[in-house]
Amino acid sequence: MDEQRRILLAAGAAAVGTSRLWPGAAQANEGEDLRIPERPAQPSPGRPGQFDFLSGEWRIQHRRLREGNWDEFAGEATCWSILGGVISIEELRIPARQFSGMGLRTLDLEKQQWSDYWVNANSGVVGCGGLLGSFEDGCGLFYSEEKDGEQNILAASIWDQIEPRHCRWRQAISRDEGKTWAHNWIMHWHKV
Repeated sequence: MDEQRRILLAAGAAAVGTSRLWPGAAQANEGEDLRIPERPAQPSPGRPGQFDFLSGEWRIQHRRLREGNWDEFAGEATCWSILGGVISIEELRIPARQFSGMGLRTLDLEKQQWSDYWVNANSGVVGCGGLLGSFEDGCGLFYSEEKDGEQNILAASIWDQIEPRHCRWRQAISRDEGKTWAHNWIMHWHKV
């Protein structure tokens, strides 16, 4: 497990018990709908271009759970699609934190399934095996099953509220096979 993913999961682990949602996690932003869509038994087939909504320049408002408190900070990203929409690339920059990285989304045309990978600029290593997902009812739903020590964790990465000049990405973890979830990172994207 790469360092970025380990840190994200640890932040979520600090926020959730095994049987109920940590109360503060459900209220990351006043009135914000943070329900986790049900994981589809049979995901919809992926199509080229489904990540084209990300192409362009973005300003991003981050809310990240750290040690039980929500840390807010600004970031920016440049995104583009290549190979006819089969690949989406994101260069994420957080100047105030001297941090950057790359999101890489690839469509396996044979399996018709998207994979989502992360590369931290500090290591240059593609992290983990990638989250697998699909677009369901206008939301990109990506999941991975991982281990935190001896415990199995389900991680969810969700692209929703997709509009021409706005979208939201959020990450949550579950320690009880998806019965309860705790968000540990929420990003509101605004196109420049």
